[in-house]
Amino acid sequence: MSDNASDEDTALREEGVSGGSVRKGCDPLVLTQRSKLQQRRAKLNQQINRELRLRTGAENLYRATTNQKVKETVSLELSFVNSNLQLLKEELEELNSSMEVYQTDSEKVNVPMIPLGLKETKEIDMTIPLQDFISEHYGEDASLYMAEIKEFMDLRQAMRTPSRNGAGLELLMEYYNQLYFLDQRFFAPHKTLGVHFHWYDSLTGVPSFQRALAFEKGSVLFNIGALYTQIGARQDRSTMPGIHNAIDAFQRAAGAFLYLQENFSHAPSLDMSSPALSMLVRLMVAQVQECVCERITLTMEEDDLMSNLKAAQEAARVSDVYSLVLQAMSVPLLKDYVPFSWISVVQVKTQHFRALAHYYTAIALCDCTDMIDKDKDDGSGVKALMQVHTRPPDRLCLQEPEDRLRLGKAHLRKAIIRHEEALRLHGVCKMLRKMDILQEVLSYGHTRSLEKYSDIDQEDDFCEIAEAPEIQSHTHQKPDIQPPDFSLVRITDIFHRLGPLSVFSARNRWVGRHVCLIREETGLGLTLRGDSPVLVAGVLPGGCAAEAGLHEGDYIVTVNGSDCKWAEHAEVVRALKSCSERGVELDVITLHTHEVERRAAPLSPSSDRETQSARQKRHSKDNDGGTTSLLNWNWRSGGGGGVTKRLGSTFSLPFGSLRESESMY
Repeated sequence: MSDNASDEDTALREEGVSGGSVRKGCDPLVLTQRSKLQQRRAKLNQQINRELRLRTGAENLYRATTNQKVKETVSLELSFVNSNLQLLKEELEELNSSMEVYQTDSEKVNVPMIPLGLKETKEIDMTIPLQDFISEHYGEDASLYMAEIKEFMDLRQAMRTPSRNGAGLELLMEYYNQLYFLDQRFFAPHKTLGVHFHWYDSLTGVPSFQRALAFEKGSVLFNIGALYTQIGARQDRSTMPGIHNAIDAFQRAAGAFLYLQENFSHAPSLDMSSPALSMLVRLMVAQVQECVCERITLTMEEDDLMSNLKAAQEAARVSDVYSLVLQAMSVPLLKDYVPFSWISVVQVKTQHFRALAHYYTAIALCDCTDMIDKDKDDGSGVKALMQVHTRPPDRLCLQEPEDRLRLGKAHLRKAIIRHEEALRLHGVCKMLRKMDILQEVLSYGHTRSLEKYSDIDQEDDFCEIAEAPEIQSHTHQKPDIQPPDFSLVRITDIFHRLGPLSVFSARNRWVGRHVCLIREETGLGLTLRGDSPVLVAGVLPGGCAAEAGLHEGDYIVTVNGSDCKWAEHAEVVRALKSCSERGVELDVITLHTHEVERRAAPLSPSSDRETQSARQKRHSKDNDGGTTSLLNWNWRSGGGGGVTKRLGSTFSLPFGSLRESESMY
């Protein structure tokens, strides 16, 4: 297997001088085993999509026609289409069951982990919709933003083929963070952009599409979790650093799936439904627990009593958590959805680690007699042996070597039975029979238990066979589910030239005007406040600003043709003061809320106070990142505001929250 880091690191990322993103995905021409798998999966997804469209058309024709001969022909065609669909889905399931390609290429034998394939998406062209929105909503020449549009489209194209390492994760997170800005810039509350986001189910290949940007966000977040599973599966767990990296990757995968489950709802594809995500979280937690057990066995002393008992309890814990995964896979919605090979692997691991728990307990009972006898005075060794069982052994005194040997043989018998059951389950699944690594691990465990039983078995032993209690599961490191930290990837809004988001967003509407100010002896007659953009906080009645048509609440966007949407307060003041005798040309905008307040307000002190109060409430509302309604696929409460704080954004807060002093000019 040649799917190593060097295969995927070609053209991953280049640092640009412009500060924008020029990250690259994997080169599709570099045919690693993983990229071949993804290409075959993408091709199958397209074939399934075509067959589904054919079936839909045939079903519609069957319902619409009254001609019996046509119905018979359509019925025959439907049988062919359904047969093709079944074959394609079986082929896709076999691809999704190909766990071996994602495993480590180390020579050491590790139990294979279950990784997830990435969700595939169709290439989309957002150039025309984005250009139209820039022209209609922002009133700017859309051709001036072709570089930004191309940069965003290149970023989306790159994230379709992320590398299986940290650079690939950064690429997905960068695109996810940019989607926040895209949402704020181009997705108005009551108007769609007219773009359909197509994504395929990661397990069945069934296509789904929606215009809601939340579907795009959720799919990218799913791929972040899936990529973590692939990174975790490829670690060499025969070394301590490899185990540590695998634990970290699976914990982060669980965090991504849990974050997706808690913050998004009404997913259009089954792989992102709540039961499926709950199952994936449990699966990742179980794989973390398996890595913890492997770390214990890697560092244990074979002849040490406490080390063997500790390993036994860790193995029992792994068996328990995999049994919970099996329950999650057996719910009605997922029973026929989860690949059979996954279910078989979980069943095999449940039996395998339960067998290991009995084996390590038997080693503690049979090979650590000297340590138990040394601790005979304080009874700590016998006490530890009692605590490792779920109940006291029947009619056995663990202080007696003969009884400990009998109990050890009972545990070995249970270990052998469990190993044989694991081998049987392994043989039932066609995909697992192809995994030589798993076969080798199971056979080694079974042979080791048999040999140990043969060593201690005596032909003249006519004592009653003892019954071994189950092992009390316990772990010394509980999984720490880590939600995705998007702040690790600092980004700049690609469309930042449109202006600060506090004003220039898809949720705001404004009216633009051009005014000319000619300075009088008393000054310009206006009060300015804030930065980026500068706000007209007050206008002196009868002054030149009032006569030119400036109003309180206007934002200055250009001074003498120079864009100042991002300009600081001092820069705008300096430009205004340096005006010639002919005056200064200003482009200003008025938000619709300001326009409505001005027209509706009667000329009375009380109404003026009410207007100020309403303005303060509006500024406060602008400052809050509330929840967003996103068509059929919803972003749950608590998600909208949190993203803003995590992103490395460049926009400033609304000016109602600023405390700088106003200045009169």
